[in-house]
Amino acid sequence: MGIFSRRPSSTLAEPTSTVRSPAHAAEAGDGGAALDPALRSLTGRWTIDRPHSRIGFSVRHAMVTTVRGAFTDFDSTLYFDGARPSESRAELVIRVASVDTGVEQRDAHLVGADFFDVRRFPEMAFRSTSTTHEGGETFRMTGDLTIRDVTRPVDLQLDYLGSVMDPFGFERAGFDGTTTIDRTEWGLVYNQRLKAGGTMVSEKVRLQFDISAIRAAQ
Repeated sequence: MGIFSRRPSSTLAEPTSTVRSPAHAAEAGDGGAALDPALRSLTGRWTIDRPHSRIGFSVRHAMVTTVRGAFTDFDSTLYFDGARPSESRAELVIRVASVDTGVEQRDAHLVGADFFDVRRFPEMAFRSTSTTHEGGETFRMTGDLTIRDVTRPVDLQLDYLGSVMDPFGFERAGFDGTTTIDRTEWGLVYNQRLKAGGTMVSEKVRLQFDISAIRAAQ
């Protein structure tokens, strides 16, 4: 596969000029922090391009190593308002059976009753409730994360990486999002104690959203 796929997940295109963020912000948004004026041109609906994005996680294993994985099947909607960040919103629905850690036996355990129990709870979801501009190109998106039918609020740090017109005529914007959760708060309580102390799987899980978004057609 090339750097850009010729057809993204959905038919997405909207005429616009290439936008790249300048080094310094110049305007204030509705939260009072300085906003890059170039962000105004990004206002509109976007969709995550699955082949060039990653919805991932990492967790400490046996106290000494880190296991990383990702979910490969998901749908998304994103509305970004570059002038009024508080109007921005996002929704992400993930098919949990698509979990991939690179080890088939481990993936089978994760989708089973000890962890995600996909037969009863096939999807997890994130739906934003508010967005604030924290300064520069960093935003904080608060939303409801639902896992195993348990919904709890989370804060997501969202960094805007820039935007560009790709070789196939699609306007792309890049975002990195991160947050850390305690999995037991969503009913993911399975674990094993180690003889030397500690647990086999950390309760803390870091969620990572590496997003390549494409502007949606009007």
